[in-house]
Amino acid sequence: MREPAFLRQNREKWQEYERLLLESDGNQADPDRLATLYIQLTDDLAYARTFYPKSQTVRYLNSLAARTHLALYNNQQTEGNRFLTFWTTELPLIFATSTRQLWTSFGFFSFIFLIGLFTAIDQSGFVNAVLGDGYVDMTIRNIENGDPMGVYKDSPSFPMFLEIAVNNIKVSFIAFAAGILLTAGTFYVLFNNGLMLGAFFGLFYQYGDLKEALPVIYIHGTLELSAIVIAGAAGVKLGNSVLFPGTMSRMDSLKKQAREGMKIIIGLIPVFLMAAWLEGYVTRLTEWSLLAKAIVILLSLGFVIWYYLLYPQEVKRRNPHLISSPGRRTGVFTLNKSL
Repeated sequence: MREPAFLRQNREKWQEYERLLLESDGNQADPDRLATLYIQLTDDLAYARTFYPKSQTVRYLNSLAARTHLALYNNQQTEGNRFLTFWTTELPLIFATSTRQLWTSFGFFSFIFLIGLFTAIDQSGFVNAVLGDGYVDMTIRNIENGDPMGVYKDSPSFPMFLEIAVNNIKVSFIAFAAGILLTAGTFYVLFNNGLMLGAFFGLFYQYGDLKEALPVIYIHGTLELSAIVIAGAAGVKLGNSVLFPGTMSRMDSLKKQAREGMKIIIGLIPVFLMAAWLEGYVTRLTEWSLLAKAIVILLSLGFVIWYYLLYPQEVKRRNPHLISSPGRRTGVFTLNKSL
């Protein structure tokens, strides 16, 4: 049988397999159906290797069979192994394929932060407009009393920890879910947070206390701000799934990116809890030496760089068969166009 005829004969069957594999990403696929699928795929792969050994058909079927094997393996895992795999493989692989969205979120947030900072320095009324008169007046009183970071000592540690953790998790979910508005909602959340941070730093710059404020704020801010940027990346993924679905249907693309985005938000919860704990219990220790503050900041920054940027690339390198282009159905469409 000629290769074009082989493709036409099996195209609908393989497309059905891909839809089933998408369901398996969300643990909804029938494992018995997956097993049957795997057997049929290996038969098709053996036939293609025999008659079209150097073709794109072989590469496509080999990729599809590998994904099916992985789906079967995941369905056989225990709950304990599933929990471990989520943190060591599944979540890092999502970050490995989300690098562009991470840098987009970080770049936009940083740009708005700089706008807020320089505007606050140049326009005295800007800080009050962004942060509110009450908050600004309280901060100025603390500065004049020689305790510019006194705001972190006004509440008992545990209620402060709890309130901050709940608020930050809520903000991260909104940043992600707002991406459904074609990413505009996500950028709005990033805009608000970046502008407030810039205005906050601008206020301390005006009073000559920025050098003292920076190490105190970044004790918790390194994790907190990084997590907000990462949540923004999840929102960008969600919006792009509708704007740029590739060869998938918009609904399939939306479902896939929504699942990945929710996994990112779930993965950020421990980070927000740690950031809230640092803000509630450690940031208030303003008498700490600069060295002690630097150690906490560098440990936090090292973790962010390692887990969200470096480690995902290592996991991707070790598991190339688990990577498929987001928003793109691998193989059938390309093969049919080329043949």
